[in-house]
Amino acid sequence: MNEPVFPPLLTGHSVQGGEDPFDRAKAMAALGCDAGTVVYNIQADRLRVAIVFAPEVPLQDAMAMLPLCAVGFQNALGALAPPEVAVHLGWDGLICVNGAKCGMFHAAASAIEPDKEPNWLVVGWELALLQTSGAPGETPDITALYDEGCAEVSPTQLVESWSRHMLTWLNRWQEDGNSPLHGEWLGLLRGVGEPYGETGVFLGTDERFGMLIRDGADTQLRPLTELLEN
Repeated sequence: MNEPVFPPLLTGHSVQGGEDPFDRAKAMAALGCDAGTVVYNIQADRLRVAIVFAPEVPLQDAMAMLPLCAVGFQNALGALAPPEVAVHLGWDGLICVNGAKCGMFHAAASAIEPDKEPNWLVVGWELALLQTSGAPGETPDITALYDEGCAEVSPTQLVESWSRHMLTWLNRWQEDGNSPLHGEWLGLLRGVGEPYGETGVFLGTDERFGMLIRDGADTQLRPLTELLEN
């Protein structure tokens, strides 16, 4: 399998076997690797990718990289997949293909204080390519890319396309702020206007992409920093 070719601002780093690129990227970031390092693991049944950022803004603002990477992914897969394939996103990082869970985004940072500038921020994503348990159709709420008419989508192509779309959105975010990204992301989010568990109704997101939940007369805010993993 050919290795992905990345745009000049990014540097690819492949890992093999069962190693998690998200964990490797966090370790590399803690040791001071360059921003724009992309760690990836392409396996027969799944694709995992992580990128290192070096934010120059407080964490609460740097968390925009999570929806930015997610929108870049949706744009990339949308461009490569057949036109009838629907790709949507969940506020919590969920990747949905044709209405079923197909993958997930993750984020981690060097610090958790929202008003402090972190040394590094890592955003990772994983995507199921093939179902490894059960027969197709047994779990209608869980799917894999190749079960959804995307067998012609090459993982290498997808990583390359994602990196380009992500950089396009990063440049736009740096020039225009959150507003264009917020509009694009909100249009791709699942569940807006619908009940969210037993906590209320998912109204949408605030200007920093935090989840707004209406419970009776009260509106609660869940900031994106809640999604940070260790």
